[in-house]
Amino acid sequence: MDSDAWKIIHIPDKPTCPPEHQPTWKVYASVIKPKFANTIVRQLCKIAPLEDLRHVKRVRKKILQDHGETQLTVILCLAPEHNDHLNDLPLDVQKLVDPYELSPFITEVCKYAAVSKEEWEEQCKIWPTSFHPPTYNIDGISGFSEDDTQSIFKFMRLVIDLAVSEHKPIVNAAVIVDPSVRRIIASETDQVYPSSTPRDMTTTETSPFNETGDDRVTNASSQIFLNGIIEKLNGSLSDVACLNPWQWCLQPHETEKCSQWHPLRHASIVAIESSSARDRYLFPNSAESVSPDHVLPSDADIPAKKQKTSSHSPNVQKNCSEEAPRDPPMERPYLCTGYDIFLLWEPCTMCAMALVHQRIKRIFYAFPNPTAGGLGSVHRLQGEKSLNHHYAVFRVLLPGDAHNALNHGLKHAVS
Repeated sequence: MDSDAWKIIHIPDKPTCPPEHQPTWKVYASVIKPKFANTIVRQLCKIAPLEDLRHVKRVRKKILQDHGETQLTVILCLAPEHNDHLNDLPLDVQKLVDPYELSPFITEVCKYAAVSKEEWEEQCKIWPTSFHPPTYNIDGISGFSEDDTQSIFKFMRLVIDLAVSEHKPIVNAAVIVDPSVRRIIASETDQVYPSSTPRDMTTTETSPFNETGDDRVTNASSQIFLNGIIEKLNGSLSDVACLNPWQWCLQPHETEKCSQWHPLRHASIVAIESSSARDRYLFPNSAESVSPDHVLPSDADIPAKKQKTSSHSPNVQKNCSEEAPRDPPMERPYLCTGYDIFLLWEPCTMCAMALVHQRIKRIFYAFPNPTAGGLGSVHRLQGEKSLNHHYAVFRVLLPGDAHNALNHGLKHAVS
């Protein structure tokens, strides 16, 4: 895809690094006799499994050039990171040394699985690993069809327009979308400043995304739209909440306006609040919804999960381009489960964690957050294994000229 086209890239759950400079882990290894290979590997898998190194092959096979013989080397177990002594070999592993004539030594293997063929080729120079090309099939999240791709670009255009056209100075914007019907659930901007006026959410309604007619994102129309955005970008991004999460506390405390500032009302948080207000408005008599993680007793006659009706439900109109509101789902959705959120700037760690709690499915943002980014620039919450929910994160690259110009403005704003 050329630089003048839109592009969607996946932000992985671990930092990228040059293929030749990948993090490594020390291990104990030993050359073994081929006739003992199966027995030794079976015993090592029981006493010293490599749970965190599943991408690493336990046995390395090498053909000796001088004799043409096959040499097998096996990983015995992990080694201490800051100790190069063989005395720390675990007792269970030591018991294998004499019977199988082992000669333990310390070597290194790559710590993380390769995410590209280039990484994999460099890894195998150190120790052989397995390589599985990454896909977008993350917890049921599939890849993008042409229609999906065009919808993503359109929602991102909406976010850009919302962040720039309605506010002076520029702020961050968030649009929450139900991707099953391409319906906007909430669209908000930063409201941390005294001049921001919270929206009256008692009449919150969702709106279908109009896809009638030939409205594809062409390069020409995109560049005209984005050039207009660049003109409005004056280089000052100090009011973008996620880029400057501590900006509110730097205001003079003696001013009356200081007490009106709210440090938590970033675009993502306000959009979540708006989505919740929408649910309360559409389901005024609905009891609090049950978390999908909560399992009821087996003899209960109530379903364990609260399910939203899909676009195939008879209560939802099939024509997505219909301007009239659809009938609401039969049951109140659980938080933002299954929804996408589109942001102009990468969310800070506070917003990223709020989106975890809301069970967001996918996050799309256009520009990185080098000061406080929670999804790739500084931290990567999407890769935190201790969390009970994980979403997929994507960056939407704008066509070349606009992308470079806006990134240039961002660098000046945070420098």
